[in-house]
Amino acid sequence: MLSNAPVSPTLPAVDIARARKFYAEKLGLKEIPREAEPNSATFACGGGTRLYIYQRPPSQAEHTLAGFEVEDLEAEMSELRGKGVVFEEYDFPGLKTVNSIATMGKIKGAWFKDSEGNILAVSQYT
Repeated sequence: MLSNAPVSPTLPAVDIARARKFYAEKLGLKEIPREAEPNSATFACGGGTRLYIYQRPPSQAEHTLAGFEVEDLEAEMSELRGKGVVFEEYDFPGLKTVNSIATMGKIKGAWFKDSEGNILAVSQYT
């Protein structure tokens, strides 16, 4: 059924203009114009997938809402840091970051917050 369908995360934003700026300028995503929905934004991502952002009252998720798979995690983190992105440090049972990177078997991951407080991840499969 859905095993071959792309997944498109949908994230909340209190300030849609601020979120648009973050995703375009900090993450380098290209916005896909959608005239019918002025209080939302759609961004093109890898593999033909899309990321949707919609305006809503303040809320806060305490978990990862979307993740980007990259080929070189350290290089991607360096580029994002250069644009002002701040990576999180975690020390939970079963998950500890060192220099903002957690190693989980064959996966290395790092997390950061967008302009709206949503937690996003970048990960590399080794």
